[in-house]
Amino acid sequence: MEKNREGIIVKTSIIGIAVNVLLAGFKAFVGLAAGSIAVILDAVNNLSDALSSVITIVGTKLAGKAPDRKHPLGYGRIEYLSAAIISAIVLYAGITSLTESVKKILHPSAADYSALALIIVGMAVVAKILLGLHVSKVGKKVNSDSLMASGKDALFDSIISASTLVAAFFSIMWDISLEAYLGVLISLVIIKAGYEMLSDTVSDLLGRRADDDLVKQIKSVANEVDGVLGVFDVVVSNYGPTVNIASFHIAVDSSYDAAKIDSITRKIQAREMELNGIAVSAIGIYSHNTDDEEIIAVREKISEIVRSHEGVKQIHGFYMDKDAKFISFDVVFTFDVKDRKTVFATIKEELAEEYPDYRFNIAMDLDISD
Repeated sequence: MEKNREGIIVKTSIIGIAVNVLLAGFKAFVGLAAGSIAVILDAVNNLSDALSSVITIVGTKLAGKAPDRKHPLGYGRIEYLSAAIISAIVLYAGITSLTESVKKILHPSAADYSALALIIVGMAVVAKILLGLHVSKVGKKVNSDSLMASGKDALFDSIISASTLVAAFFSIMWDISLEAYLGVLISLVIIKAGYEMLSDTVSDLLGRRADDDLVKQIKSVANEVDGVLGVFDVVVSNYGPTVNIASFHIAVDSSYDAAKIDSITRKIQAREMELNGIAVSAIGIYSHNTDDEEIIAVREKISEIVRSHEGVKQIHGFYMDKDAKFISFDVVFTFDVKDRKTVFATIKEELAEEYPDYRFNIAMDLDISD
C-alpha cells in the first residue's frame, strides 16, 4: 500500500514537472517578446511549481525509508519538511516578483501583445485548471499535503494567467497598461498562498489537534466492543501522512478482572487497526461503579458542582471508594479558560467543603480532541 502511494505521488509530480516546464518556456518566450512583466513573472512561478514537484518526489522517496533503530516509527514526517521547503520557495518567488513589479511601476514600459502570445496564455489557463484539479484530486486520495498544495497553487496560477489576458485586453483596446499593477497583484497572491502553505506545514510539525472525524471513528470502533462503557482522552500522534499512533482511556465495569479487561483491550486494538488503520499504543482503564446507588448520586452531585464552572467541558473517569473515603476523576477544560489553575483550585475547595471526609485525586485535562 505504501509503495503504491509513493508511486502515485511520484507519477503525479512528474506530470506536474512536465506541464510546468513547458508552460514556463512558452510564457517566458511570450513575456520577453511582448515586454510583459506579468507574463514573465508567471513563467517564473511555473518554474517554482516545477521545482516544488521535484522536492515532492525527493521528500516522498526519503519519507518511504524503512524504520530503523534511530527512527523506529519511520521517516514519514520528512513529507512535512518537503512541504515547508516548497512553501519557502513560493514565498521567495512572491517577494521577488513583488520587488520587480514595484520597479516596473516606478519605471514603466509598454507591452506589445501578439495573437500568438494571447493564444499561448489562454492555453496555459486551461492547462493549469486541468493540472490543478487532477493533482488536488490525487493528493486528497493519497493524503499528500504536498500534492494538495501543488494542486491549489496550480488553480491559483490559472486565475493569475487569466488576469494577464484581462490586462492584455485593456492594453489592446484602450492602450491602458496594467502590467506592473497586475504583477503586484500576482505577487500578493503568491505570497498569501506561500504563507498559508507554510502555516499548515508548521502546524503538522508542531502536532495539530486530531481530526474530529478520525477521533469519532476511533471512539465508535472502541465503543462497539462489548464491555466498553465509554472512550475518553483520545490522543493521536502523527508520524507522517500514513502513520498514526493512538492512545485513550476506556471505562469498564468495576467488577471486571484482569483477564476480562485484557480481552477487551486486545479486541479494541485489533479492530482499530483493521477498520481505521490506527495502531493503538496504550489503553488506560477507568473503573466505573455502576451498581451502587449512593456512588451514582455522589457522581451526579460532583458533576453538577464541577460543570457549573465556565469552561468545564466534562468530567470522566469517576471512581469512588466508600471504605477508603477516596474519590478520583478527570476534569476537561476548554482552551477558552484563561486561568485554568484558579478555576481548578476553586473546584477542589468546593468539593472539599461538600465532602470533608473524602480525599480527592482530580486530574486537570485539556480539550485535546473531540
